[in-house]
Formats: sequence, C-alpha cells, structure tokens
Amino acid sequence: MDSSLPATEITALLGRGTQFEGKLAFEGRVRIDGIFKGEIKSDDTLVIGEGAEVHAEVDVATVIVRGGQVHGNIRAKHALEIHAPGKVIGNIHSPSVFIDRGVEFQGSCRMDPVDGKPAPAPKPGVAPPRAGQPIA
Repeated sequence: MDSSLPATEITALLGRGTQFEGKLAFEGRVRIDGIFKGEIKSDDTLVIGEGAEVHAEVDVATVIVRGGQVHGNIRAKHALEIHAPGKVIGNIHSPSVFIDRGVEFQGSCRMDPVDGKPAPAPKPGVAPPRAGQPIA
C-alpha cells in the first residue's frame, strides 16, 4: 500500500446500486455501499456504508459499519465499530468493539485477541480510526 495516502483515503469503492458476488481481498481502505455476497479478507480497513448489504464471512484488520447491514461472522484483528443505524446479524470477534446506541446486533461477541495473539500495532503513518471519526 502507498504510505503517502491519508489514513482516511478510500482505495476502492463498491458504490450504491452495484452488486458483487465472490471473494474480495484488498490492501488499503475499501468501502462498500452496494450489495456484496461472499468472503472478504484483508489486513486493512473495510467500511460498510449506509444502505450497504453485505452477506459474507469477514476477516479483516478493522471493520467500520456506518449504517449498513452485515449478515455473517466478523473477525476484526484490530477493531470493530458499528454505528447507528447499522445492523449485524452474526458473531463478532475483535479485541476492540464499539457499538453505538440504536444499532441492531444479533449474535455473540468475543473480545480477545484474534488468533490468540495480541493485536498488531498500526502500520507506521496510518492512524487507526477513532469512534465517531468521519469516514469518506
């Protein structure tokens, strides 16, 4: 990943009105505002935008649900944020979890290091997102 990109820079977008089915692997920050079905893996950040519908097993470093829906299990190595009016139907596992008032969550929550190892430090020059921080 190009370290000159700002921490909030979106490197890929699946926009509103789009549908994709399959396996998604990426570097950088990816935002989904459309419909995605399948599997998502990355060592970076996934943003689920308002109106998005994700039916997937998610295994990434950081997940930010900004009002969309996720149906499936989420493993976030660093952090997971779910902002209202977000909806998560599935189990979540992350060492750091933020759930906003007004969120719908159905599943179990496990808060300990993923894979039994302490969460890795953020990459140099990339600030981790903070709760309430605006995301593009």
